Amino acid sequence: QVQLVESGGGLVQAGGSLKLACAASGRTFSSYAVGWFRQAPGKERDLVSAIPWSGYRIYYADSVKGRFTISRDNAKNTVYLQMTSLKPEDTAVYYCAASSRAYYSGNYYSSNDYDYWGQGTQVTVSS
Repeated sequence: QVQLVESGGGLVQAGGSLKLACAASGRTFSSYAVGWFRQAPGKERDLVSAIPWSGYRIYYADSVKGRFTISRDNAKNTVYLQMTSLKPEDTAVYYCAASSRAYYSGNYYSSNDYDYWGQGTQVTVSS
């Protein structure tokens, strides 16, 4: 079993930055892909970025390209999402999730493929 805990959310002004962390326990991330999803009130949960635990096939949603950077620290079993130039439309609960199917297929996009989820961390961007 993999347990995931997100941290780093908070309230920032537009144009500001936050760095989210997803820490894993119970297993390593070996042979998993780790995705960051977000869900705003009344909207679907959408993938914003993903990274394999090994390899470098990284995904970014078009809405965050050039502003968000995903990275991993294998020694700490942690995946990060550095968010810069934040906009009010980035306001959402951000979740990290892990998927073995996504790792082996290289397809990160479907939330149904993710086996483990964190509880989420709130990101609020004020105007």
